[in-house]
Amino acid sequence: MAAPPQEIKKNKMFGGFNRRYRHESSSCGCPMTFTIYFPPAAESKKVPILYWLSGLTCTDENFIQKSGAQRAASAHGVALVVPDTSPRGLNVEGATESWDFGEGAGFYLNATQEKWKNWRMYDYVTKELPSLLDSHFKQLDTSRASVFGHSMGGHGALVVFLKNPGKYKSVSVFAPIANPSESKVGQKAFKGYLGEDRSLWEEYDATVLVKKYKGPKTTILIDQGDEDEFYHEKVLLPENFVEACKSGGMPVNFRLQPGYDHSYFFIATFVDDHIEHHIKSLQA
Repeated sequence: MAAPPQEIKKNKMFGGFNRRYRHESSSCGCPMTFTIYFPPAAESKKVPILYWLSGLTCTDENFIQKSGAQRAASAHGVALVVPDTSPRGLNVEGATESWDFGEGAGFYLNATQEKWKNWRMYDYVTKELPSLLDSHFKQLDTSRASVFGHSMGGHGALVVFLKNPGKYKSVSVFAPIANPSESKVGQKAFKGYLGEDRSLWEEYDATVLVKKYKGPKTTILIDQGDEDEFYHEKVLLPENFVEACKSGGMPVNFRLQPGYDHSYFFIATFVDDHIEHHIKSLQA
């Protein structure tokens, strides 16, 4: 069993606690941080988990500090689990030179290029972190888990849901990078981490994966602001994913929200809707 994670910060909120932890990651080969919001219900019973995957440049703290999601999580008795977005502090050349690649930009994949061998956020999120939670946090019911995320993390949430049928009860996303193989930001990341072989890219492209998905069907909730600069620059391409859902028979609720941008102001406005979307599946 892995060593227990070390608590490095605690703040009470809406009757529960935000608790931040550090541990040695076998997937990423370096110390990693994550934050859990434990609702008050966790003091007396096992509670379900809602994983949040954050976007480019974020750590595990952005969502915890800016979203206000703890109010609804407290009311519904669900824990929020928020990992960091990449390995850090490994002194890999080029890892801190741009906002959309390297540190803070793990893209929730397992890199195949030797230089980026520590960038194994897919394994970290889908295997190592759930195992760690199961071993050291008995108040969490890891068998009842759902996933949501934003931008790069929206990409990650869709990918981990589609590649692991039945592991997550539901999925929702804010402004996801939904077709990264066709997006300049996604192409930069995929080429850097995975090389030139586009068949490897397709293993982490939700628009490709949803067409082949054979698992339980559940409605995917997508919120997208129509004043989002990345939406207008064709970085996100959510309509491509929506069309792929239709061809693959996956129910999708795509909401284009007028006047909203890509920021946490947008996320905070609709996060309660997303938690209610997941609670229906987690409590079924």
